[in-house]
Amino acid sequence: MPHLTIYYTPNLESKTDMTTLCRAMADTMLEQLDEKGQQVFPTGGTRVLAYPAAHYAVADGKRDYAFIYLNLRMGAGRSDATKKIAGDALLARVRSHFEPIFPENYMGITLQLDEGAPAYDGKHSSIHPLFQKQP
Repeated sequence: MPHLTIYYTPNLESKTDMTTLCRAMADTMLEQLDEKGQQVFPTGGTRVLAYPAAHYAVADGKRDYAFIYLNLRMGAGRSDATKKIAGDALLARVRSHFEPIFPENYMGITLQLDEGAPAYDGKHSSIHPLFQKQP
């Protein structure tokens, strides 16, 4: 954790590069620092995945509307100020990514941050050790 999941209407695929967006969002997550100057999201746990909606309906359907929904799921423990700063940075980044196509396309963007303790949190990773600090 943290995991950023992106769902989007597939009509965006011909207008933008979603892999580029995923990398930009991951980089933005990794740049975030808390009040003590510590990295907010662990490098080895940062994941961004994007999925086109196989089926969708947006607004009244009279135009080729587009929509992107981003949900950042993270464990508890970060301050409200840190969450706001991270959320603002992620929203600014996604807006910047879509800025070139926004004026000519009707689209909506929603970003939500969720946190909490899962009922079960099983993990196994060979990635995390790559980023563990050596004494």
